[in-house]
Amino acid sequence: MRVLFFGTYDTAMHPRVGVLAEGLRGHGADVVECNAPLGVGTAARVAAVAQPWRLPGLVLTVARRWVSLARAARRVGAVDAVVVGYLGLLDVHLARLLFRRVPIVLDHMTGAGDTAADRRLGGRLRRRLLAAVDRAALRRADLIVVDTDEHRAALPPRHHARSVAVAVGAPSAWFGAGREHATDSGALRVVFFGLYTPLQGATVIGEAARLLAGEGVTFTMVGQGQDEAATRHAAEGADVAWLPWVPADELPALVAGHDVCLGIFGTSDKAMRVVPNKVFQGAAAGCAVVTSDSPPQRRALGDAALLVPAGDPHALATTLRRLATDRSETARLRQAARRLAEARFTPEHVVTPLWERLSAGEPAGAGRLAARGRR
Repeated sequence: MRVLFFGTYDTAMHPRVGVLAEGLRGHGADVVECNAPLGVGTAARVAAVAQPWRLPGLVLTVARRWVSLARAARRVGAVDAVVVGYLGLLDVHLARLLFRRVPIVLDHMTGAGDTAADRRLGGRLRRRLLAAVDRAALRRADLIVVDTDEHRAALPPRHHARSVAVAVGAPSAWFGAGREHATDSGALRVVFFGLYTPLQGATVIGEAARLLAGEGVTFTMVGQGQDEAATRHAAEGADVAWLPWVPADELPALVAGHDVCLGIFGTSDKAMRVVPNKVFQGAAAGCAVVTSDSPPQRRALGDAALLVPAGDPHALATTLRRLATDRSETARLRQAARRLAEARFTPEHVVTPLWERLSAGEPAGAGRLAARGRR
C-alpha cells in the first residue's frame, strides 16, 4: 500500500504526524510526503480568528503553500490513501480536490472549536465560524483519526463509523534518547515542555514549584505561550530554569536528563479527553511521569505513572516531594514508564488501528480503499 502524507503540517512543531508516518512504514506501507510547512503555529492561527485584520496575511501564506503542494502533487504518482496531517482542517479541501478518487484520511486530534475554547477565545460569531470549519473538514474525509476514545465520542454521531482512535505515541528519537540514570541523592530534576495553554495547566506547576522551594526539587520549564507570565509569577522564588524553546532534535536528550516529566494539569473538558504528547515522550525517554488523573490518561498509563487531581498544585507538590525523598520509588517509576513505552507507545504499535482500517478498506462512503486495494 502506498500512502501519501499531505499538507502544511510541521513535524517539528507537531510530532504526531511523524509518528503516524513512521508507524505505517513499520507495517510495510510505502510512505511518501507532499509537505509544505505553513510556518504558522496554533497560537497565530487562533489570533487570526480573534483579530480579523490578521486573516489576510494568513490566507496569503496558506495560498502560497497550496500552490507548492499542488505542484508537488502532480509528481507523486498513484497512491492508495492520502493522510492529511494535523492542523489540516483547510488542507483537507485541497487534498479532496487534487485526489478525487483516493480515500482521504484526516488526522483530527482536535477541532478548531475545541482549540478556541481552550484558548478562551470567546464570541458567538467566532465560535460558529470555527464550528463550521470543523464540520466542513469532517465531511471531506473518508476516515477521521482522533487520539482518544473520548475525542472519538465527542465527534458528531454521524462520523463515528468512519473514525478511529490512534494514540499520539512517541517518535523513535525519544526511545533512542531514553536511558537508565543512576539514582542519586541530588536534587530531583523535573521537566515540563509545552505552549503554556490552559489545557496544560502550567500555572499549577508554577504554584507547586513555589511550594517546593528549598526542598531539593529543581524545575526546567521549556516553551512559551499564553499562560507563561502567570506561571512565572506563580513560581516566584522557586528553583526554576526557564528556556524559551529547544530545537526538536535536541529536546529528547534534554528531557531524558531529568528524573520526572510532567504532563498536563488543566481542568477543562478538553483536558479530560486527551493524553498529551509529553506523557508518551517522557515515558519513552525514561522519565517518571506525573500527570493529571483523567480517564484516558489512567487507561493509557495505569500504574506506570503517578496521577494527581487536575488543577491541584498542593497534590502535585506532595507527589514530587515524595519522589524527592524516595529515590528508589523514582527509579521504579522510571523503569515502569520506559517498559510501558516500549510495549505500547512506539509508532508501529499506536498506528495499528489505522493500519487495520486502511488494509481492510473500511471507511464509510464510496468504499474507495477496498476498490484501490484490489487493483
